[in-house]
Amino acid sequence: MSAAAKICGLSTSEAVAAALAGGAGWLGFVFFPKSPRHVTAETAARLTRPVRGEARTVAVMVDPTDAELDAMIAAWRPDLIQLHGPETPNRVAQIKARTGVGIIKALPVSTAGDIDAASAFSGVADHLMFDARPPSGADLPGGVGARFDWSLLSGRRFERPWFLAGGLDPWNVADAARAAGAPAVDVSSGVERGPGVKDPALISAFLKAVSGI
Repeated sequence: MSAAAKICGLSTSEAVAAALAGGAGWLGFVFFPKSPRHVTAETAARLTRPVRGEARTVAVMVDPTDAELDAMIAAWRPDLIQLHGPETPNRVAQIKARTGVGIIKALPVSTAGDIDAASAFSGVADHLMFDARPPSGADLPGGVGARFDWSLLSGRRFERPWFLAGGLDPWNVADAARAAGAPAVDVSSGVERGPGVKDPALISAFLKAVSGI
C-alpha cells in the first residue's frame, strides 16, 4: 500500500518548506486560540501565497461561527476546512454551502462505535479524519499526542477518502498506517520539538517514513 500525508499546525516558512520538500499533500493551519499552533488568517495567507498549487491548504477550525468563517474566507481562502469540533452533519452542510470550499470532518475515536458515526457525514464531508479522543478535561480537541487502537479501522470501507490521526510520529506512522489500512495520515505534535514548534527535521523524517509505506 501507499499513503499520502498532511502536516498540520504549521506556523513558519521553514516548516512549510520542509513539508513541501518531503511531498506532503496537505498543509494544515490551525485557527483556534487555545492551541499553541494558532495562527491568523493573514499569517496563513502569507505562508501559502508563494506555494499555492504545490499542496492543498487546510484551515483547521473548531465549531466556527458564521462570522469566524466569513472573516477567514475573506482574508485567506483555503482549499479545505477541517472541522475538529462537535459539528453535526447539518452544520457541516451549512458550512460547506456558506464557504464553498471542501470539508474534512474530524471524528474522535476511542471505540468501534465512534467509527460507526462516520456514516452520518458521508453525504456532506469530502474527507473524514479519525483522530484519538482527547483525555477527559483536555482543552484541545486534537494535537495532544493521544492514540487509539489503529486496528479498529482495519477492513473498514468508507464512502469518502479518510485520514488516520492521533499520536503519529516518524517512528510509528508506518505501523499505524498498515494496521489501519489508512490511505492518508495526519501529524501535528509528532513532528514538534516543543508545543506548537515544528521541527523541519522531524517533518522530513515523518514524510520519509510515509513514502516507504
